[in-house]
Amino acid sequence: MSSYEALAARYDVLTRDVDHGRWADYVQRHFARCAIPVHTVLDLACGTGALTCLLAERGYEMIGVDQSGEMLAVAAEKARTVSGEPPIFLQQSMQRLDLYGTVDACICCLDSVNYVTRPADLRRAFQRVHLFLMPGGLFLFDVNTPEKLRGLDGQAFIDETEDTYCVWRAEWSRRSRTCTYGMDLFFLEENGLWRREEEVHVERAYELDELEEMLREAGFTDVRRYGELKLRAPAAGEQRVFFAARKKGG
Repeated sequence: MSSYEALAARYDVLTRDVDHGRWADYVQRHFARCAIPVHTVLDLACGTGALTCLLAERGYEMIGVDQSGEMLAVAAEKARTVSGEPPIFLQQSMQRLDLYGTVDACICCLDSVNYVTRPADLRRAFQRVHLFLMPGGLFLFDVNTPEKLRGLDGQAFIDETEDTYCVWRAEWSRRSRTCTYGMDLFFLEENGLWRREEEVHVERAYELDELEEMLREAGFTDVRRYGELKLRAPAAGEQRVFFAARKKGG
């Protein structure tokens, strides 16, 4: 089963520990530093649109892009309750991004970049983001570091609610530089029986210098790194790192 096909309907409940308000605050702090005023924002790999809708509530014109139709269906339903201008959602992969016009900023959150496991696809995705950014525009994303993904090898985790039970195991491959998560999902049906599904998720470990090189090859300038939800350089051993890259001009 493809990633998120079974998980989409329960994704928000299983990731309830993610403080989207804090993430939105952090994103806005970067917007305030942008060379141009930020009004139109692309949320790349937006998932179920939690952050997309929150930023729309805060007055931004939002475009959410994700390759999972199941995740976007949840996002579209969520957007119905947004006050003001609701987000626009498009089903596309990162490397085939195709917008109707330019945006002032692009965000790509919660280690979505790691899910692009082919470096050639990620280079193409960075090029497409650069193409649709306004001069002076900001590209902000985060990644799980190689240290974090290697450290997950052999670990097992459990997430559960009253009607959902998820067991996932991580396996690191040194050869492919990927961490594979095998997920067993159990959903309680209306008839009282449990239904079992399986999903496999894969993240690639990208070296930080490798990502910066890709960004500069795509045309980005003033590439900076930050610690997890911080406005300072990453500390030694930090497991999540943010990149802020700007398109020349503005």
